[in-house]
Amino acid sequence: MRATILYGPGDVRCEEVAEPKILKPTDAIIRLSATCICGSDLWPYRGANEVTAPLAMGHEYCGIVEEVGSAVRTVRPGQFVVGSFCLSDNTCPHCRFGFQSSCEQREFMTGAQAPLARIPLADGTLVATAELPADDLIPSLLATSDVLGTGWYAAFAAGVQEGSTAAVVGDGAVGLMGVLAAKHMGAARIIAMSRHKTRQDLALEFGATDIVSERGDDGVARIKELTDGVGAEAVLECVGTQEAMTQAMNCARPGGRIGFVGVPHGVQLDGQKLFFAQKSLLGGPAPVRRFLPDLMDLVLDRTINPGKVFDLELPLADVAEGYRAMDERRAIKTLLRV
Repeated sequence: MRATILYGPGDVRCEEVAEPKILKPTDAIIRLSATCICGSDLWPYRGANEVTAPLAMGHEYCGIVEEVGSAVRTVRPGQFVVGSFCLSDNTCPHCRFGFQSSCEQREFMTGAQAPLARIPLADGTLVATAELPADDLIPSLLATSDVLGTGWYAAFAAGVQEGSTAAVVGDGAVGLMGVLAAKHMGAARIIAMSRHKTRQDLALEFGATDIVSERGDDGVARIKELTDGVGAEAVLECVGTQEAMTQAMNCARPGGRIGFVGVPHGVQLDGQKLFFAQKSLLGGPAPVRRFLPDLMDLVLDRTINPGKVFDLELPLADVAEGYRAMDERRAIKTLLRV
């Protein structure tokens, strides 16, 4: 089969690889209905993460179960399933506490930009639908695998509540999903920070009430102006850079919460400033499995349509163009048909 392999910065190829096999009794093999490129895939593509060996790319996936290991009990061949980018047993103490992304057996999904994928820890990772979904729901179901679940976790970690004010730092796919999540959780005011018209428009469609195009100190000042000098109760940091984290910290009011889900690159925090800021921080890799059943239900009953975040669709053979388009910000998120 043909799959996506990253060899180094800017060097991503669709090439022949061996089909995945069952390696452990807890594995499943799925035939993907669709896959996609994640914003976090751009870190190694841009050279921000060192690539020392060819990488099998892709960690967002949904599709039909082809084969299961002898120990798998909760899914069976022929079922449509969605799984988290964090693989978990869903039974360890951390999983039972709702943090499957810190599972004692945690693995991170790889190799999903392909027609077939091996899913370790299938019982704890995969969630099946009652019947095969309509084709037009596939993009939204795919989004639940990571980008929607991560945006949802950002809003949860930031403590978005009914009637609250939320600010979203980052207008990539995760930030836009954070806007959608904050709207669903009842935020009365959602301030999306974005300089790009297409992303601003989608943020407004997903529920943003205000757009702030300024960054840094000017962006913080604008949010303070919009909140009568107070700041936001909930701030979603969806980028992972020092500038974004500093902006998120400074946008939050005293007693506010910052949910940070952008993979940190060069982020440092000053302990004394944290002490006197009196703001809460919760983040990390999203425990998507915690939210997955509910998010899939919201998609299946058409309450939400996160699939709109995919503004470029390509065949897997053209995956290199998908990476270029996202790197150059010509696309928010690329859907790959396999």
